[in-house]
Amino acid sequence: MTGDPQPISAEARRALEQELADLRDERRLVAGTLQDTTEAGDEADQADELRRADQLARLDRRIQDITDRLRQAERAGPVATDVVGVGSTVRVRFPDGTQETLQVGEAAEALDQTLVTADSPLGHALLGRRPGDSVHYDTPDGHASAVVVSIGAATEDG
Repeated sequence: MTGDPQPISAEARRALEQELADLRDERRLVAGTLQDTTEAGDEADQADELRRADQLARLDRRIQDITDRLRQAERAGPVATDVVGVGSTVRVRFPDGTQETLQVGEAAEALDQTLVTADSPLGHALLGRRPGDSVHYDTPDGHASAVVVSIGAATEDG
């Protein structure tokens, strides 16, 4: 991915916002279990406190990552509809004539069968393309291709 701010889809934004709320709740629970470290305790208590402190630091990092990503997406503005980018909904046609509507996203966004990540072979091939462009990419079964049919809102037959 480039250093430029990347937009995200409304669905991905909702998923990140939900994850952020869940992480904040989990953080409150973990922080509430930490004890005053000035009290003397046995080694098991100290080890348990260290694990909770590590968990708290991990939660804080993920909260910051999501917060930064949401801010970046806001600066980037809406998802482009004239060229494929992260957050785009793309209708593609495969050589056998089948068409599929895909969402180009980030690996951390959502677990969805219509999501292709920007760093996957197909996702990477789609980036920067316009309707009518052919894309070529590698799969575990060999070389593959598709044609960008349209960019925009998902259709219900996808």
